[in-house]
Amino acid sequence: MIKTEAPDNLEERFTEPKGFRWHSFTREGREIRFGSSFPQDSIPDAVVVVLPGLSEFGEKYYELARNLNDANLAYWVIDWMGQGGSGRYLSNPDIRHAASFDEDVEDLQYLILEYIKHSSVHPDKGRIPMAMLGHSMGGNIGLRYMQKYPDTFECAAFSAPMIGLKDFESLPQKLAVGLAGLFNALRGKSYAFGQKNWNDTARPTPGQDAFSTDAERGSLHARWQVKNPELRLGGVSFGWVFSAIKSCLYVQKNMPNVQKDIMVGYAGNDSIVSNKAIKDIFNALPNVTLIEYPHAQHEIMMELDTTRSEFLNDFYDLIQKTIIDKPETLKPF
Repeated sequence: MIKTEAPDNLEERFTEPKGFRWHSFTREGREIRFGSSFPQDSIPDAVVVVLPGLSEFGEKYYELARNLNDANLAYWVIDWMGQGGSGRYLSNPDIRHAASFDEDVEDLQYLILEYIKHSSVHPDKGRIPMAMLGHSMGGNIGLRYMQKYPDTFECAAFSAPMIGLKDFESLPQKLAVGLAGLFNALRGKSYAFGQKNWNDTARPTPGQDAFSTDAERGSLHARWQVKNPELRLGGVSFGWVFSAIKSCLYVQKNMPNVQKDIMVGYAGNDSIVSNKAIKDIFNALPNVTLIEYPHAQHEIMMELDTTRSEFLNDFYDLIQKTIIDKPETLKPF
């Protein structure tokens, strides 16, 4: 398991919280890193499992871990296979490949059953309920998890969930799947068009790009990668694109099967995932609260304080409503 070093001159809020622990497991040859931290000297009201987006890593969310712990919530985060401190699919570690998102769902289930579940039972309080918090691709995988394992989480919140890809928004579904499938069959493990190896100019203008309007939070992605080569990733493969498109369609088709309360936040200025797909799917579901953050770029939890705090407060309200105010609804593991 890799051990990373903080970038130089990093603000304290972005550093590893007190008591944070990194762990790892291996499932069917997949090496998965995950981390956790807990409130100091109190029993958590809930356990929050954070599911990062494409190419992200747990270090990027240290500030979020601090925020959640301060709100008396336990925090867990997973590095998906192919990124962060987890294993890679290909000999070129820069290529973000994927064969299927099905295995990411099973990695999450393994983490929950083997690690999180055992820490979520207190001798005095009993079972501590769980809430999901996913971003972008992590939202896609999280929704697939809830479709397959509907009773694990009491509620879930998502920032800019990857229900559809902006680049394929104008294409008919069958054509998008057909084209992606063709390139996957021919060159699945090669970079998709326009993709390349990591370099330190991938996000050259933090605070002025497609990810965030906050210069400090927007710089975290590159700063951690510059300091720690093991975290670096370039672009995606044709295989990842094909898997992502198929997974988006799967989530769309099966979304009505998810009955738990869900909050979905979408960024008004998103140029990465399809807001049209988000609104088309979630507007029709009575258990979903759909909220626009009009001034946000794609990474809502890396945005300016005004937008980021609004999103987190909406998430806290969801936990209050579904978990803290309704403890009698919990089922044993």
